[in-house]
Amino acid sequence: MAKTPATGAKAASAKKPAAKKPAAAAKTAPKAAPKKAAATGEAKEKFAKAIEEAKAGAQALTRQAQDKAGEYRQKATSQGEALLGDAKEYGVQAKEKATELAREGKTKASEAISGLGQIVADSAPTIDEKLGAKYGDYARTAARTMQESAAKLESKDLGELGNDAKEFVKKSPGLAVGIAAVAGFFFARLFRGSSNSDS
Repeated sequence: MAKTPATGAKAASAKKPAAKKPAAAAKTAPKAAPKKAAATGEAKEKFAKAIEEAKAGAQALTRQAQDKAGEYRQKATSQGEALLGDAKEYGVQAKEKATELAREGKTKASEAISGLGQIVADSAPTIDEKLGAKYGDYARTAARTMQESAAKLESKDLGELGNDAKEFVKKSPGLAVGIAAVAGFFFARLFRGSSNSDS
């Protein structure tokens, strides 16, 4: 078959536009590439700037938080020191008051034992008459022992009394519990009586 000029023209025209398209695409691509590159560079620049601003803001917030934390720490430390000072002062006052009460209790106990010894000594002649001299001598011996014990109690320091009490409890704990109960009852009555007379 013979080629007709129309068919050849169609083929030639079909080839020409195909050849022009890549050239046209090549001409528009260099123009778009610089615009894209400029836009990408600008975006990178803005992003880097935003990152720097975020870092600066974070550093500023960190400094602020550290400053506030330092202030709170200082306040807490000063308040803690003040409270500790107050607690120590109250502790010293409580110790002084307890020592004072212990001395008063020691004095009252010594006086009570001595007074009881005096009552027993004063009763010894009556015991001699009613029960016999033998029982009167027992009463005198008991009175003398009580008065000697009262004098020893009065002469001892509170620390020595504490050590003596520890030793006594170690040697005979059952008797110590009994004496503590009796002494507690005695002191309760003694202090209740003194507080009633003060009012």
